[in-house]
Amino acid sequence: MAHLRPIHDEASYGRMTVLMNSLLDAAGDNEDHPLSSLLDLVSEMIEKYEQEHHAIESASPKDALRFLMEARSLKQEDLSAVVVQSNLSAILAGKRKVSATLAGKLGKFFGVSPALFVPR
Repeated sequence: MAHLRPIHDEASYGRMTVLMNSLLDAAGDNEDHPLSSLLDLVSEMIEKYEQEHHAIESASPKDALRFLMEARSLKQEDLSAVVVQSNLSAILAGKRKVSATLAGKLGKFFGVSPALFVPR
């Protein structure tokens, strides 16, 4: 079990990422799941650390998602196991934000940090 502490180094960052992935496995996309609030907190801690230590040029979540889809020649229907197509369309159009749960799923799908899909 991981202790919930601020992330100060790469080792604790790695442990928190493992914890976040475990929470994602347990809570799924159910925002009413008892662990979803903890998932949000852990995601925010990871995002803060990444902003301070793994800074990249800022991009909106929808632009990052669109870039990853284009780079892999993916269509919206290719992500149907991750996100409902109508929600994906709304996200890409800028009409809907990416939840922490969905950010985690997208991060896992694309092999990137979920923080990439969280608005700054």
